[in-house]
Amino acid sequence: MSRPQLEHFSTPSLSIACEVSGPTHGRPTLLLHGWPDDARTWDRILPALHAAGRQTIVPYLRGCGPTRFHSPQTPRSGQLVALGQDVLELADAMELQTFAVVGHDWGARAAYIASVLAPDRITHCVALSVGWGTNDPGQRLSLKQVQNYWYHWYMALDRGAALVREERRDFTRYIWTIWNPGWRISDEEFAATASSFDNPDWAEVVLHSYRVRWRGIPRTPPWRRSLRGTRPSAFRRWSSTVAGTPATIPPLRRARSASSARVTSAPFSIASAISLSGRHPEPSLTPSCDSWTDDRRRATTCIRRRERP
Repeated sequence: MSRPQLEHFSTPSLSIACEVSGPTHGRPTLLLHGWPDDARTWDRILPALHAAGRQTIVPYLRGCGPTRFHSPQTPRSGQLVALGQDVLELADAMELQTFAVVGHDWGARAAYIASVLAPDRITHCVALSVGWGTNDPGQRLSLKQVQNYWYHWYMALDRGAALVREERRDFTRYIWTIWNPGWRISDEEFAATASSFDNPDWAEVVLHSYRVRWRGIPRTPPWRRSLRGTRPSAFRRWSSTVAGTPATIPPLRRARSASSARVTSAPFSIASAISLSGRHPEPSLTPSCDSWTDDRRRATTCIRRRERP
């Protein structure tokens, strides 16, 4: 059983830093963190995944921690499709034929997209905090959700951009506080993650992501390369979806959105969602995976895809 080791994998655009641990020949499982967060998200659940025979691969997403762009000319895109492509290009660099993905927040969106683009490669998709189908800039929002998205709107302003660039620690500490009511996260735990926000590209990736999703700025040019195992028709369907045009994207089902929190316990329900030995003929919502919670036990949803040989 290996301890986490930081490794770097080169993709066409990035040098992606990953913490790799668990059984050397275990079934590979990518764990994708959200925002504002980093690889420390998953520390408490790794032992259970390792015990279930999973080798865990925990990348730092673009703009976070030691992950770096190769070229200063590459757009610092935070588009969700870019995050999904990063997942598949990382799998290519690691020579993974098939693998499972577990994602929270931004990582959940990346997991959904990768599952659509390469359904034959991804054995399971477990999504926490973010439901499928929440990215249409023309969607109707309740007044409560408009209020909840205050930081989206603020980052569209020059003064919001200045906050992200110049006061990122104060900003993200405040986000952590209001997203975890009744639960005090120590300064030490926050600092262990906040160092990842010092990445020189963090602010630009964050601002682009939240501005482009509401069409505050143009999307970056279409992704130019084909990926091994990616179905062109799936990519076209996904491109249609992010453009705001309705599209049918099997085999994922819609999931509920839930509040964001830190992983504190419940590793076993996550492990059970992706480590079942049987074969599952159809994708299914997995209500037992309700453990991305603080002590208020906020519910989450997982999507379990069928296990392939």
